[in-house]
Amino acid sequence: MKKSVNQAGRFMIMALLVIAALLVLIPFLWMFMSSFKDNKELYLAPWELPTIWRFENFRLAWEAGINKYLFNSIFVTVVSTLSSVFVSAMTAYPLSRLDFKGKKVIFLFVISGMMLAPQVALIPLYKLLQAMRIYNTYFAMILPYIAYRIPFTTFLLWGYMLSIPNEVEESARIDGCSYYKMFYKIIIPMSKPMIFTSVLLAARFIWNEFMFALVFTEDTELNTIPLGLMALKSDSGSNYPVLIAGLALTTIPMIILFLCIQKQFVRGLTAGSVKG
Repeated sequence: MKKSVNQAGRFMIMALLVIAALLVLIPFLWMFMSSFKDNKELYLAPWELPTIWRFENFRLAWEAGINKYLFNSIFVTVVSTLSSVFVSAMTAYPLSRLDFKGKKVIFLFVISGMMLAPQVALIPLYKLLQAMRIYNTYFAMILPYIAYRIPFTTFLLWGYMLSIPNEVEESARIDGCSYYKMFYKIIIPMSKPMIFTSVLLAARFIWNEFMFALVFTEDTELNTIPLGLMALKSDSGSNYPVLIAGLALTTIPMIILFLCIQKQFVRGLTAGSVKG
C-alpha cells in the first residue's frame, strides 16, 4: 500500500514537472516556428507549421542590425558579469570567513544596496556619468550594472561561503597557506556552484536590462539587445516575422550559457545554507 502511494506521489510530481516544462517551452517553440513565416501565415495560422520555411527572415534580421546589437550585449554582459562576481567574491570572503571590527556594519552597508531602486538613482547617475566623461559609452552601462549587481551577488556568495566547514581553512593554515592562497585555491573552487549561479543571474539581468541602456547612451552604435529590438521594430514596420526572427537570435546566447552551467546552477540552488 505504501509503495503504491509513493508511486502515485512520484507520478503526480512528474506530471506537474512536465506541465511546467511545457508552459516554458511552448512560447519558445511558437517563437522559433513563427520566425519562419510571413505576415499572412502569422495572423491566419499562428499555431501551424509554416508552409514555406523562410530562412531569409533571419538574414534580414541579422542585416538590420542584430549582429551589432548582439556584439554590444555580449561585450557589456561579459564585462559587467565577470567584474561584479569578482568584486562580490572578494567582498564576501572576508565578511563570511574572517573576524574583524566593523564587519557587521560593512555587511549591512553592502547589502543595503538591494533596497535602492534603479529608478531613484537615474538622475544622480546621469549627472555623475557626465561629470566622469563616460556618458554615452560602454562604461556608462557597465559601471551601473556592476554597482547594482554587487549587493545581491555578495549576499549569495556570503551565504554559501558561510556553509564551508572551518576545518578546511584550519588545515590550510597548518600547511602554511596564506589568506590570498586560501581564497583562490580553496574557497573559490569550493564555491563554484554559487559562483556559476551568480554568473547566470547577473548575466540574465544585464542581458535584458533596458532602462540604463536607454538613459545613459544616445549613439545607436551602442544599442544593446533590448534597445536594438525596439529599433528593429521601427525599421521592419509591420514585418513581424523578421522581428520575431531577431528575437529568436537574441535568445541563443542565454540558452547556450544556461546549458553550459546548468549542472553547477542546480547545485547552487540546492546548497549554500547559512549557518548561525
